[in-house]
Amino acid sequence: MLVSRNTILTLVVTALAFTSLTGCFRKKKYENPISKDTQQPDKVLFDKAVKDIERGRYEVARITLNTLMNTYDTSEFLAKAKLAIADSWMREGGSNGMAQAEAEYKDFILFYPTMEEAAEAQQKVCMIHYKQMEKPDRDDRHAYKSEEECRTLLTQFPNSKFAPGTQQLLRNIQEVMAEKEFRVGTFYNTKGSNPAASNRLQTVVDQWPLFSKADEDLWLLADSYTKMGPRFKAKAGQAYQRLVRDYPLSGYAKAAGEKLKDLEMQVPEADPVAVARMKYEAENRVKASTVRNTLGIFSKSPDVLAAAKSGTPAMGQMKPSIPASVPLPLGVASGVNDVGGQVLTGASDLEKKDDARLSAQTPGGTGSTTAAPAAAPEAPAAAAPAATPLPTNRQGVPVNGKKPKKEKKIKVKN
Repeated sequence: MLVSRNTILTLVVTALAFTSLTGCFRKKKYENPISKDTQQPDKVLFDKAVKDIERGRYEVARITLNTLMNTYDTSEFLAKAKLAIADSWMREGGSNGMAQAEAEYKDFILFYPTMEEAAEAQQKVCMIHYKQMEKPDRDDRHAYKSEEECRTLLTQFPNSKFAPGTQQLLRNIQEVMAEKEFRVGTFYNTKGSNPAASNRLQTVVDQWPLFSKADEDLWLLADSYTKMGPRFKAKAGQAYQRLVRDYPLSGYAKAAGEKLKDLEMQVPEADPVAVARMKYEAENRVKASTVRNTLGIFSKSPDVLAAAKSGTPAMGQMKPSIPASVPLPLGVASGVNDVGGQVLTGASDLEKKDDARLSAQTPGGTGSTTAAPAAAPEAPAAAAPAATPLPTNRQGVPVNGKKPKKEKKIKVKN
């Protein structure tokens, strides 16, 4: 098949035009240029590196910036050059580029902690992990890391211009983290593993009260406590009361009030601050488009449209809690049992009393070689009332963990 010369020229011109257009669209303006109008050699090198960054020539830009830093070690643009190196890695992307960018941003904060760009560097560290955050049912390491970095920015640079935007990022991140725990708790509730369900659902509502499904979480939490028996009636009532008080506009609020009447517990008044917050959330809620809902299953990133738009995000790190069905030692009310120690002085019971291991070897069973006199028979004590067994996640399994053996049927031959 022969191709005419005009056809070849047309294809070449089209390819060149497409390449030029792609280069134009690829060019993205750099965020931190130097506005000072001067022809100093270090400024010329910096401007050249910025142009390379904007055109995607990141390796060339880093070579130029390193030349600036090594040649002009007293330049006033050293901080800008170091920040530009980190920006070039972040623009390059990829797992290697993101890791290098995070290391460069951390170095910049370490060397220039008082500069205005330090807060920007910390915000970009948060964005590095935020962009790699996955859906709630997948790996959550980047979600926890981005939450930590965002909290660091709000703690170290509370008055920065990046603080309000970082607060919203933190609310988005915590929406994804709460959704993960909520799904696990819902699964346990459906399965009938009520102690495990209550533990997960209680963590969600205590750690992330701004979660978009916190009202449903409280409803399932109260349901799990109710199914765990009368010992947890008070905890179920507290969950219903919190639902009525803190989420008064929820669809579960009216039903929760009826449940409280059945439990003969007080129905609290709605918190006016909670009413205003829920109205604001309803007015500013963004609904996903049909295209977004359709293509969302193919996206790696989570959907954070339902995240709260107001309120202070949680600033504490999530800590594992003890399930309510686990009995606590005497004197422990907070659920934390710290092991203590005491220094023994003088003679102790270990030196005065006989070794307990000898009791199994002596006839009397007291640890001594001489038999003790027989004690007088005591009156039989009154039988103690049977304690209510604690709820377990395994239904229908004996206490010893062994299932009874089935009897073998014997066939009689005629």
